[in-house]
Amino acid sequence: MVSFTNICLALLSASASLVSAETHEYNWTTGWGTANLDGFERPVITCNGEFPWPDIQVNKGDRVIVHLTNGFSDRNTSLHFHGIFQHGTAQFDGPEMITQCPIGVNQTFTYNFTVPDQHGSYWYHSHTKAQYVDGMRGLFIVKDDEGYPYKLGEDYDEELSLTFQEWYHELTDDLLPTFLNKNNPTGAEPIPQNFLVNNSLSTTLEVQPNTTYLIRLVNTGGFTSYYFFIEDHEFDVIEVDGIAVERNTTSMLYITVAQRYTILLKTKEDTSKNYAIMQVVDDGMLDVIPDDLRVNGTSTLSYSSSNAAVEQYYVDDLDGTILDDFYLTPVNKVDLYDEPDVTISVDVIMDNLINGVNYAFFNNITYTAPKTPILVTALEAGDLATNADVYGSNTHTFVLEKDDIIEIVVNNQDTGKHPFHLHGHVFQLIDRAPAVDDDDTPVAFDAETNTDFPEYPMMRDTTYVLPQSNMVLRFKADNPGVWFFHCHIEWHLEQGLALVFVEAPLEMQQNETQQLTENHKAICKNVGINIDTNAAGNTNFLDLTGENIQEKTIPLGFTAKGIVAMVFSCIAGILGLATISLYGLSDLHNVEETVARDLDIDLRELADEEEDSSIGNESVSATAKN
Repeated sequence: MVSFTNICLALLSASASLVSAETHEYNWTTGWGTANLDGFERPVITCNGEFPWPDIQVNKGDRVIVHLTNGFSDRNTSLHFHGIFQHGTAQFDGPEMITQCPIGVNQTFTYNFTVPDQHGSYWYHSHTKAQYVDGMRGLFIVKDDEGYPYKLGEDYDEELSLTFQEWYHELTDDLLPTFLNKNNPTGAEPIPQNFLVNNSLSTTLEVQPNTTYLIRLVNTGGFTSYYFFIEDHEFDVIEVDGIAVERNTTSMLYITVAQRYTILLKTKEDTSKNYAIMQVVDDGMLDVIPDDLRVNGTSTLSYSSSNAAVEQYYVDDLDGTILDDFYLTPVNKVDLYDEPDVTISVDVIMDNLINGVNYAFFNNITYTAPKTPILVTALEAGDLATNADVYGSNTHTFVLEKDDIIEIVVNNQDTGKHPFHLHGHVFQLIDRAPAVDDDDTPVAFDAETNTDFPEYPMMRDTTYVLPQSNMVLRFKADNPGVWFFHCHIEWHLEQGLALVFVEAPLEMQQNETQQLTENHKAICKNVGINIDTNAAGNTNFLDLTGENIQEKTIPLGFTAKGIVAMVFSCIAGILGLATISLYGLSDLHNVEETVARDLDIDLRELADEEEDSSIGNESVSATAKN
């Protein structure tokens, strides 16, 4: 029985949290500027005329208000707070045409949400057409002095952050049309010119001896993964993607796109030497490696500025000492979720459609944006919101019931790694099979033989599937809203490697905080989007006439036009062979004259032409010699 005293204490604690909560309000305007991050000056997306974009730091329970004004003159924009659950505020999750209408030119959209139950390392970025690759991104840190298991002053003395990203010398405006092009039939991703740490080619972390540092490691890039290690140092992993985990000591991490690791690093007592911090690109993700591409980034862990400069630090085997995040255990142990109520099995395929462009597919569907944001349709469709048809045939949308256990089986038929991110949730990674060699057949998950799942699975919001292999995720549908599940390699998202979950739509319709704000409605109106329509923009929610769909597939056999052309080619070839055979088998005298007569050719004119041609060739030869 719960005592009256305990109830009072709980109420007092909740009241204290509400009183201490702060509101952080920002007014941001996008624009263009220039920056030189690697010796090459190029355009970048700015925030209020400045670059890089600012980091945000709040406390658990705080409210965040961002007034984002589109200062571009020729494009829409949006903002996603990566890893933030958006409980009751799905319309502020960010991906355009999923949870919000795009922010049109000179328009301001207000994101307004609280962070009631999370802490740790997150980040924010544009969720519009690869804009964040051009610099629209920053860190989003949530502190929790009471609830976070690792305490300042007890477990660590100071905080630092390192961000990793690839960098191009061309804008994505130029890269995307070349990438999504019939002249790039293999879908080879654009090769970066450099790889950065903290928006620079290298950085220096000044440290004190015998001190413990909490270091946030965040991959804010759009393509490549990195091996991270520090010369002659081990460290403890204490958090992944905002989930505190039991300490795990290692000397190397593999950090894929959008993942976050938080580590504790204890420095040495001896200050006579500085050490290399290594950021090594997973170059297996690159189709080609130019001779001048620096794939081993070297920064400095500096004990003293008077020490000699560090050099690259190499290890014998990158994969041999790497920590496998599959075996991490959350501090707040969550039992393996029950057997799933819904299993969604998807095959990852990269292939070409009839226009020659290489696309990415889940089960032969390449995500194609609807004409009305999916969340808007879910709020307006009434009882039909539970019918996946209203969200379109090319958005790959699944409708989930409240509190169901959802299992996602990803069978990767591609020869590359793919990092997948789930909005609105963390998931349990319950199975991940090893990579399969390119020359072998892809291996799909077999539920009959793969049943040995962890008791307390690792939980996070972004993880990767290995080449031609598979993985299994589970999550609980306890957050009504509309949530994107997609590959976080930005090039692959632009190719269509995504699907959508519409979670408890009827409950979402009944929640006042989920309803579109007047500001949101105005944003939709400005870009010509009605808020009472389905994926095709029709008020009859079951009428998908005019919806956006993917290109047609390449026919398995010949088209009708091709068949006709082949038939006539074959006939012409047979007649030609017959004619050759006729003349070859005939006992003819003066065969040249006979053939010429049959083909109506004047041999005297032909001889004159050959003589003129011979003279011309001699003239050309003479000119070349001179």
